[in-house]
Amino acid sequence: CEPDCERMDEFHQSFKFEPTPDQKQCFEDVRVDMVEKYLPMDRLICGDVGVGKTEVAMRAIYRAVCNKKQAALLVPSTILAQQHFNTALQRMPDVNVALLTGKTKASEARQIREGVQSGKIQVLIGTHALLSESTVFQNLGLLVVDEEQRFGVAQKEKIKKINPSLDVLTLSATPIPRTLQMSFIGLRDISLLRSKPMGRQTTSTTVGDIKVSTIKKALENELGRDG
Repeated sequence: CEPDCERMDEFHQSFKFEPTPDQKQCFEDVRVDMVEKYLPMDRLICGDVGVGKTEVAMRAIYRAVCNKKQAALLVPSTILAQQHFNTALQRMPDVNVALLTGKTKASEARQIREGVQSGKIQVLIGTHALLSESTVFQNLGLLVVDEEQRFGVAQKEKIKKINPSLDVLTLSATPIPRTLQMSFIGLRDISLLRSKPMGRQTTSTTVGDIKVSTIKKALENELGRDG
């Protein structure tokens, strides 16, 4: 990619929150990968839920678009795809973003794939539907994989073959052992997000037997705090 332009700088400034120290480091790590390094990016962003992985992805996607490249965001579920789609529409209203999932109507999916192939659609967010042979990109430059532990190796490698110089950014709170090993031995770069945004509470994880009363209590707590 070319060095960040004024358009990219304005995108950074449009972020409504104060980035955490770890976020700032991740932003810089990804910028260096995409702008200054000769080899394609292959970076893992590892961090708990709610620490700001999505904004790291949004900045990488916008940088690709600024460089006249398409970007794809691959996620494991329709709900998560919709959430990312809504975020992308809010963060980058000047970009043509599309959503493609298994629930997309056939006629709409056909139009989306035509837009992707022609280059009209700049960012495609979706589930396994992105891996279909009928999804052909005109100029894919960046692949972002969220919750990569939910995808098989063959699925991730399939889309990477589209472009040998494809930049790949992986997001995960619980990366699979293979991914961690590749990062630890230097075959893949890794950035850690540990500092939480201002006001963000620590995530609490509990392991126990499945009980209706426990589920009911958890749901009531979430509804009670508008969660």
